[in-house]
Amino acid sequence: MNFSKLLKNELLKIRRSKIIPLLFIAPILVVVSGIANISQYFTSEYTNAWGAMFVQSALVYAYYLLPFSMIVFCTMLSAQETQNRGLVKMMTLPVSRSALSLSKFCLLVFVLLAEIIIFFLVFVVAGLAATQMMGVPSGIPVLQISLWCSGLFLTMLPCIGVIWLLTVLFSKPLWSIGLNLLLTIPAILAANTSFWIVYPYCYSGYFVSLLLNAFSTGETTSALQWFPFLPIALLIFLLALQLSSWCFGKVRT
Repeated sequence: MNFSKLLKNELLKIRRSKIIPLLFIAPILVVVSGIANISQYFTSEYTNAWGAMFVQSALVYAYYLLPFSMIVFCTMLSAQETQNRGLVKMMTLPVSRSALSLSKFCLLVFVLLAEIIIFFLVFVVAGLAATQMMGVPSGIPVLQISLWCSGLFLTMLPCIGVIWLLTVLFSKPLWSIGLNLLLTIPAILAANTSFWIVYPYCYSGYFVSLLLNAFSTGETTSALQWFPFLPIALLIFLLALQLSSWCFGKVRT
């Protein structure tokens, strides 16, 4: 079985699961509540309404709800293989463990991308409604919002790599969920230390925090220093991906 067929099988599993409806919960929750809270402070002279709305919506989302949702999705994907000894049966086919693990991780990346796109769409619609209702003369900065959402997506990749690795390592979902939650909760504290760069659970939140600091000084872009962040984040991502490929199926079977 080649890799493309594995991906196709994984996509079919998503269509039969409850993952797709769950993708809408976190984006709608944070966007609607965030914009509703911040829009009441808008005036007709407000010049950075979209930046304020994005930070208000994305801060809690990036630090907590986005990692939490990915933990749920990882657990759901893993549970599909343990039902009716599905993974054991899959291992009898001419397919490698690493290829199967990589196909599932690619599916997780697709799920992450889908959730970020939903966040983008909900944010634009809610933001447009808020600016119209409050009489703020501001066009939709589609390119800028796209860059902000792209930053959320890219900074989240190392985190889901580690989340997936822990999901693979523990045969009991309770252990992987508990450990991932335990590592997610102090993310905002880790982001305020010099060790944030080796703590992938805080990357997305740290990115939004930098946007908040930039907006407060009149800038429109994040001040994230790509070096040494990029090499370290890439190393964590590749290491987690490699370890999960090695260990996939060994613990469970």
